Amino acid sequence: MLQPVQQSFPSLNYANVLVGLDQPDDAAVIRLNDEQALVQTVDFFPPVVDDPYYYGAIAAANAISDIYAMGGTPLFALNILALPEDLPAEIVREIMRGGADKAAEAGCPIVGGHTVKDKEPKYGLCVTGLIHPSQVMKKGGAQPGDVLVLTKPLGVGVITTAMKRDQCDPAHFQPAIESMARLNKIAAQVATQFGARGGTDITGFGLLGHAIEMATQAKMQFVFDWAALPWLPGALAYGEAWVFPGGAGNNQAAAEGKVTFADHLADWQRMLLHDPETSGGLLLPIAADKADAMIAAMQAQGQAAWQVGHVQAGSGIVVR
Repeated sequence: MLQPVQQSFPSLNYANVLVGLDQPDDAAVIRLNDEQALVQTVDFFPPVVDDPYYYGAIAAANAISDIYAMGGTPLFALNILALPEDLPAEIVREIMRGGADKAAEAGCPIVGGHTVKDKEPKYGLCVTGLIHPSQVMKKGGAQPGDVLVLTKPLGVGVITTAMKRDQCDPAHFQPAIESMARLNKIAAQVATQFGARGGTDITGFGLLGHAIEMATQAKMQFVFDWAALPWLPGALAYGEAWVFPGGAGNNQAAAEGKVTFADHLADWQRMLLHDPETSGGLLLPIAADKADAMIAAMQAQGQAAWQVGHVQAGSGIVVR
């Protein structure tokens, strides 16, 4: 919603702004010198789970993920909280504890923050990171022949929606929580080591929405293999039962005319690819001759990774 408004402002052409409003990405990048650049992002949202500790941890992981999506290393963070006046202090403490624990796992101390009053809780972080100016992973870096690698399974949106509607099998909810709370730290580090062309993290716009951003900026076509896509336990069943959040419909409308689906894919399968994710994995284009080695290196460090498609000349998205 805000991107067209932001892009309507005149560019000031600061020489040290490597990534800004002219080429929207997961975070801003500001050159400090020939060897260092700052990466900065901010992200916060209402509760996606009932447990305040996990809510804080997921929100923190989601915010820090934008630094990883650029290939950077988080340095420090600031809390952002919007709180109802009658919210018990113990719940606030647990939200902040979850965020602090996850930030500590990332080696990213929380050194301050800001709060406002609001009717609904909202929590997240403003995160500052560091990167070498030549190693920035932008959304538009994909090249023809690249392999597309995904580092977390999909389906968070339908699972959390099933939970809110009391339709979720408890056995399905915990894996979704653990996936959302998992950092993209190892995935980003290994991707940088293997020279990934670019990347983004899969969040509210769903797999296809974020893939469209990448393909558009790269002026390429992304081809996904439905059968190769990884799903959280229960996600396919909830999708087939049409347990979708409202955001899935919004994402579908925004992608109209930009995605070509194979005829054999059912409506619920197509909609699942618009499912809004929270703190999802990285989508990484990597040269085909490096893909297997990169995936193996991730797996050796306990980081899951899947080859889910490829890049070719053209435009838009194809799902086959």
